[in-house]
Amino acid sequence: MGDFTKFGRAELKGWSEPETAKAYAEGFASAAEQCVADIVEVSHVAQGSVALDVCCGQGSVAKGLSTAGAHVTGLDFSPAMLEIACREVPTVNFVEGDASSLPFEDDSFDAVTMGFGILHIPDAEAAIREAKRVLRPGGRFVYSVWQAPDKSPAFRIVFGAIEKFGSKEVSLPPGPPLHAFASPEYAYPVLEAAGFTEARMRSSNSVWTVSSPRTPYDYFREGTVRGALLLRSQPAENASAIRDAIEKAVLEEFGSDAPWIIPIPAAIVSATA
Repeated sequence: MGDFTKFGRAELKGWSEPETAKAYAEGFASAAEQCVADIVEVSHVAQGSVALDVCCGQGSVAKGLSTAGAHVTGLDFSPAMLEIACREVPTVNFVEGDASSLPFEDDSFDAVTMGFGILHIPDAEAAIREAKRVLRPGGRFVYSVWQAPDKSPAFRIVFGAIEKFGSKEVSLPPGPPLHAFASPEYAYPVLEAAGFTEARMRSSNSVWTVSSPRTPYDYFREGTVRGALLLRSQPAENASAIRDAIEKAVLEEFGSDAPWIIPIPAAIVSATA
């Protein structure tokens, strides 16, 4: 694994901005929330289970676990996200912390979930080892991650436009591969190395339903960190070309009439401690 220190700092800074947290919760997350039922089902939580939701964001997975009867703790590194989560899910205990160094004792939880957090962690392998450490024997670890562009129209359209029309002077700090953990060939050996067994993957067919064909541009620019780093730094001419290319692709692929339903599928990965 490379040195992703600058990436980690950028992620923390970006997700700690209240505007980014709010934009994600009100826009981009509309697709992530469609995966909650699958995450909860695969976690095997039941009435009285003790669950930890790592990288809890605005609290949607924590809410799903709580509704299923679990006693839930949510953890995130972003105070801005935690503020939203505490407001939206007051029945859950939310704490600020680092996914790669969890502030919990060994064998504390029946389930550990991570909804779309793994792509934001500089050392995802360390976070997976920590999930294993705090799980009781037989406990379940479940994470979700966005599928790669070859399976995801949303990512293909947006990042294809950036690749074609973006300024070559704009780049990201070195970071972990965005979609690697959606690949069994990559993910399963990491899970097994951490001590997990019975690794499984299923798809969750989430979508964005939007009223403007330009909305995917706005979702990535305003409600993500990697996307924002790429899009907010573009010269005006490049930004305009990227936005126009996204609009054109949405219209060509999904028709000329609103609303536009844009697939952004996810992988739900589970394993047993």
